[in-house]
Amino acid sequence: MFNIKKAGSTVRNEIVAGLTTFFTMSYIIVVNPIILKDAGVPFEMSFMATVIATIVGTLIMGLFANYPIAIAPAMGLNAYFAYSVVQGHKGLGYEAAFAAVFVAGVLFVLLSLTPLRTKLIEVIPGNLKSAITAGIGLFIAFIGLRMSGLVVDHPSNLVALGDLHSPSVILTLVGLAITLVCLALNINGALFIGMLGTGIIAALMGKLSFDKGIVALPRFPEQLAVSNPVTAVQDVIDFGLYAVVFSFLLVTLFDTTGTVLGVAKQAKLMDGDHLPRGERTILADSLATLIGSIFGTSPTSAYIESASGVATGGRTGLTAVVVALLFAVSAFFSPLIGAVSGMSAITAPALIVVGSLMMGHVAHIKWDRIDEAFPAFLVILSMPLTSSIATGIALGFVSYPLMKLCKGESKQVHPLVYVFAVLFLFQLVYLPH
Repeated sequence: MFNIKKAGSTVRNEIVAGLTTFFTMSYIIVVNPIILKDAGVPFEMSFMATVIATIVGTLIMGLFANYPIAIAPAMGLNAYFAYSVVQGHKGLGYEAAFAAVFVAGVLFVLLSLTPLRTKLIEVIPGNLKSAITAGIGLFIAFIGLRMSGLVVDHPSNLVALGDLHSPSVILTLVGLAITLVCLALNINGALFIGMLGTGIIAALMGKLSFDKGIVALPRFPEQLAVSNPVTAVQDVIDFGLYAVVFSFLLVTLFDTTGTVLGVAKQAKLMDGDHLPRGERTILADSLATLIGSIFGTSPTSAYIESASGVATGGRTGLTAVVVALLFAVSAFFSPLIGAVSGMSAITAPALIVVGSLMMGHVAHIKWDRIDEAFPAFLVILSMPLTSSIATGIALGFVSYPLMKLCKGESKQVHPLVYVFAVLFLFQLVYLPH
């Protein structure tokens, strides 16, 4: 079913990869409800919606698309939902905001049934594909550094080196050392071993506690966030949420496209510039967004943390299925998941190492040609600095055709790239992001 041997993997590798991906992204189960709570969404509703959307999207990705990529509510889009949409629109409740997510989800599903999304993956210039992978790697590493406290905010320099005496930083460095030693010795499951070792040390130091217990029965919400499609469309019209729907649709479209391309290239699953079963990855994300909005969570996306599972050896959909099953189990272990995901030193080393591995794709960029190099540079630079994969892709799409026009090589650019360059320029200038 998964063609594990053909992909050059083993069942053990796939299971370890699934465990690794799960633990590096399990923070979303806790963080997403906390952010959505600022929009007035009840914790129980968003917690279960997060789990349900992740299971649905990741299972479809694993069983239907056969890729080791997890789908979950997107960081960034949840903040946009809470602070820009709900808090930024006077008198707008979270129910109406979920209506906008629902409408965007419907449009996304319809789009996934057309050849456009697959065509889009194919027409992205090769240099931009390599830059997207490298940019995501830098972004992942930066997330790990900030999560651990190795890098902290600075009033004048924006960021600076953190306190090396901090327990979190020390544990992160220990976990990083364990992981790197295992990688240097070619030990399978190095990232997972690093996280497991860090967790054991943290528990022995008394830094990892389970005050709220380990097991708790999941509490399903009493009502759905979107129960009537007609009412949802009417809410979008009544509150004039057209720009919100457009932003959700465009950002989700390219966020997932960029992540899938980056992870697929890292796993060497691309067939030249073609992504096999690319349309199925779209369907997984679009259905997860649609179902997630019904239960009460912001739009979903392919998760960059999936690269940690790929780095561990995951190559097929079995990795994704393992992730989905672990999320299902996690609904009964919310106190345990909260404790582990709240200990950033456990997952930060894996993100830093994965980032370094993905940065290797800069070698494929034509740095000796400014019209190819500068758009790629913008993508790589802007992703970590703006904390947005979609913004990095947008700047790349806008600058690439402009550079080609200046060089008189406009015919080398596919017409679709020009279309999305205009759309991205409009989104960057006129819409909140």
